[in-house]
Amino acid sequence: MLAGLATLPALRSSGAHAAALVVASKNDTEGALCGAMIALALEHLGLAVTRKLGLGPTLIVRSALLAGAVDVYPEYTGNGAFFTGTETDPAWKVPQAAFDKIRTRDAERGLAWLDRAPANNTWLVAVNGRLARDENIRTMEDFAGAVRRGLIRLAASTEFVESPAALPSFEAAYDFYLPRGRIVSLPGGDTAVTARAAAQGISGVNAGMVYGTDGALSALDLVVMSDPRGAQIVYEVAPVVRAAVLERHPGIRAALRPIFTGLDAAALRGLNAQVTVEGEVAEAVARRYLSERGLLG
Repeated sequence: MLAGLATLPALRSSGAHAAALVVASKNDTEGALCGAMIALALEHLGLAVTRKLGLGPTLIVRSALLAGAVDVYPEYTGNGAFFTGTETDPAWKVPQAAFDKIRTRDAERGLAWLDRAPANNTWLVAVNGRLARDENIRTMEDFAGAVRRGLIRLAASTEFVESPAALPSFEAAYDFYLPRGRIVSLPGGDTAVTARAAAQGISGVNAGMVYGTDGALSALDLVVMSDPRGAQIVYEVAPVVRAAVLERHPGIRAALRPIFTGLDAAALRGLNAQVTVEGEVAEAVARRYLSERGLLG
């Protein structure tokens, strides 16, 4: 990580054109998709762009933006809780409040948050589709009732089970306790594994830890539980741009608004699936999506 931070000054000079805007993303599927959409939209405005998609984890990309080595990248509102050291603030569990809080705090750092996607990519639980339909399990309140009736066997990462912000937060909000003997605990956090186990009944599992916009969700017969009591921090993706860049190119805001406001959970799940399930290239998926919606002219 330190080695990665040391390369930040080189990012700006490595592009083919000194005036090119550097568009970055984190090293995950959704980040690459959203970063590609940003890059394509800026190019459609006639701006030169250097892509640094898949640059690294949150710390690397965020540090690059603050250092001026990156001009814009997609970030999640909920990460503002950790950027500001205010993880216990209940505002982070309310979509508009979370967005307003990080937008205000980051404005003091010379960063501008643009319109966000109405899709929460937080920790959630998905239930086997047949069980969910048979027992009418749609929300975490329903899930809590199913746990009390002994119907649930969950596949999840050790972190999800042990972190106070994950399963214990759900248990506290919805007044249930899932016996640890009814959990298949995995050392890694690969939600593709937990989702598939829930869908296919592997090892008796019928529920799995997922993220709200996982691509696998669109390809499997699963029902994602809604979180009406707001047990989890909200993670909605939005472009974050250096304010100085936005001042020079104010058209960026209007160009990105219809892209991100149109990315609801179903749309992101479908796009992610085209990459993770069908094996397509993120940039090609992003270009087709924008073109089909007339967002590239």
